[in-house]
This record gives sequence, C-alpha cells and structure tokens, in this order.
Amino acid sequence: MIVGLIVACEVAFWVLLAAGLAFRYVFRMPRLGLALLLCEPLLEVVLFAVTAIDLRNGAEPDWRHGLAAVYIGFTVGLGHSTVRWADARVAHRFAGGPPPVGPPKYGTARAVHEWKVAGRWILAALVALALLQAAAWYVGGAGDVSSLRAWQQRMLWVMGINVVIAASYTLFPKRDSERGRKQEPEREQAKMR
Repeated sequence: MIVGLIVACEVAFWVLLAAGLAFRYVFRMPRLGLALLLCEPLLEVVLFAVTAIDLRNGAEPDWRHGLAAVYIGFTVGLGHSTVRWADARVAHRFAGGPPPVGPPKYGTARAVHEWKVAGRWILAALVALALLQAAAWYVGGAGDVSSLRAWQQRMLWVMGINVVIAASYTLFPKRDSERGRKQEPEREQAKMR
C-alpha cells in the first residue's frame, strides 16, 4: 500500500505541477494555478500520515517505510527548485517570459552554483534522515529497524557525494578555454615589450 501511495504521490506531483502551470500561463488564471501549486505539500502530508498510521497499526518497518521518508525528504529539499525550473520554462514558452538562465559554466560562479545544488540535496537527505530516525523511535526497541538504518546510511552517502562534487568545483574550477586562448596572445605580446 505504501509503495502504491508513493507512486500516486509522484504522479500527483507532476499532474498538479502541469495543471498549475497550465492554469497560470495557458489559461491566464494565475490564482487558480497558484492554488494548484500550493496543493503540492499536501501530498507529502498524506504520505506521512499514512506511513505513521501503518507503523502505529503494528506494521514491521521495512524498505517501503524508508522509501516514504526519503520521498518526503527529497520533495522538501528539491520540490521547490523543480517547480521554479518548470515555471521559468513554461513562462518563457507560453507567456513571453525571459529565456531561462542556465547555470554558470566556469570559475567561482559555477562553484557557488554547485554548492547551492549540494545544499538542496543535503537538505533533502537531512529531512529524510530525521524522518527515518523519528520512525525508528516511533517503533521503539520492540521492532526491527535495520531497514530504516540502511536508508539512513544511503542518505549519508547522498550527502557525501554532493559535498565531494561541490568541493571538486571549488578546488578544481573549470576554466573558460576561450578566455584562456585570448589571454595567451596578450601575455606573449607583453613579453615582447
């Protein structure tokens, strides 16, 4: 039941997103579109409540309960940026908005961007970790919480991988090869003087 609800919440997330943006830009009904977009968090509340009820009714915690916590965490951490990303593209396509701005490609600006992305992933993992810990405490010492602990380890890996990626852009920033080629002739000219 939990897995089916997770799938239903994911489908509903995209349906609400598409409907909200359609009403906002295509049908020119921004308030209704905003109302639909604001319904997105209700999906996580429903999933959280059903998972808690399932555990309270004596269900043994397993990978499905862990997956529910991870889904909620990732929606909290990444849901808003996903909505913003889609909103910018739909506004450009259907409402004459400015073209979406891509991430910076080089240098410090790219490193800052990667740390922001890592921050969103880390927030998602932290929320999932907290929910998994709350579920373990909720079950107490009587139940087997090894599957919840396994999900917590995966979330620590997610955090570590994102820190490594962001740190790599900080320690080894990508250089604009075009700028580098323009600067080489200037250096050679300066040497000749």
